Amino acid sequence: MNHLSKQLLKKLEAVEKKYLELQRQLSNPEVFQDAKKFQKLSKEMASLEELYKTYQEYKKTLQTLEEAKELLTSGDEELKELAKEEIKTAEPKLKELSGKLKILLLPRDERDSKNVILEIRAGVGGEEAALFAADLMRMYQRYAEQKGWKFQILDINKTGLGGIKEVVISIEGKDVYSHLKYESGVHRVQRVPVTESGGRIHTSTATVAVLPEVEETEVEINPSELKIETYRASGAGGQYVNTTETAVRITHLPTGIVVQCQDERSQFQNKQKALKILRAKLKQFFEEQKMKELTEERRQQVGHAERSEKIRTYNFPQNRVTDHRINLTLHKLDQIMEGKLDELIEALQQYEQQQRLKELEETTS
Repeated sequence: MNHLSKQLLKKLEAVEKKYLELQRQLSNPEVFQDAKKFQKLSKEMASLEELYKTYQEYKKTLQTLEEAKELLTSGDEELKELAKEEIKTAEPKLKELSGKLKILLLPRDERDSKNVILEIRAGVGGEEAALFAADLMRMYQRYAEQKGWKFQILDINKTGLGGIKEVVISIEGKDVYSHLKYESGVHRVQRVPVTESGGRIHTSTATVAVLPEVEETEVEINPSELKIETYRASGAGGQYVNTTETAVRITHLPTGIVVQCQDERSQFQNKQKALKILRAKLKQFFEEQKMKELTEERRQQVGHAERSEKIRTYNFPQNRVTDHRINLTLHKLDQIMEGKLDELIEALQQYEQQQRLKELEETTS
């Protein structure tokens, strides 16, 4: 019983060949003396190690299974019983290893390990939408704390009642984008607003955008295409909290993209952070332009929701949250608002993995 197609086995044989070649090169004394080359080859070998070792285990299990099946044809009853036991163990193990190999063969999203720029904006619903945006910000802050990530507000526009018109946040840590990329889109809330005296349930929205952080070398910004303005940082309600102009607003003239940062005390730091936001936005802008020229193939992927797409509903009266992309409903809204997002995010990750596995099997069948 072989659970892998010929095409996938060819890929695995190529990986095995590459791994052994890297092993051979690394044992060469000349390579060992060249620190840069040694480091590069070691890194490449480490990236293939799990796939190589799993494939070795797969081949060993397959051999055990084939030998056990041969023993079934022997006349010795004792050997036949031993063979049946071997088959009973080897068949599920082979199936498990096949599944693992398929997942390991999926191309990794280069951006998964990146930090993110997270933007939350109040949508439809006035003050209630702004209060919901503030709730979402706290939810992500608590999630980041649980993950041991660094959460930093770069720019915020508050309302008088404690809501948020918009906020831009930097989240840094291990594999941040791989978890938060599923959060882009429209989040809808159903609840009785604090401002509502009649006790009627209202529906409001907030928009979330998750941008992977971009290295300076990835996006070239021409300084002559930037309009840079400084102003005094303001607090809630618009009152100025600084007497000097430390806040920075940058407009990218060719695209009209505007970013600002007022979180830091120095103008220089705010400018650096504003440029970081701008790089991420420009990268996304150019990618979206490219996407419009291409087909809609990637729209099927759960990790690439359109900004206007309603992805999730938070129903407070019934303590219910529903993710519309995977039809998942959890009656744990109170826990989710406390940042316990793992169950939701893991379900989204598994769904995307299954979709990609289907594509892999279709292209290699």
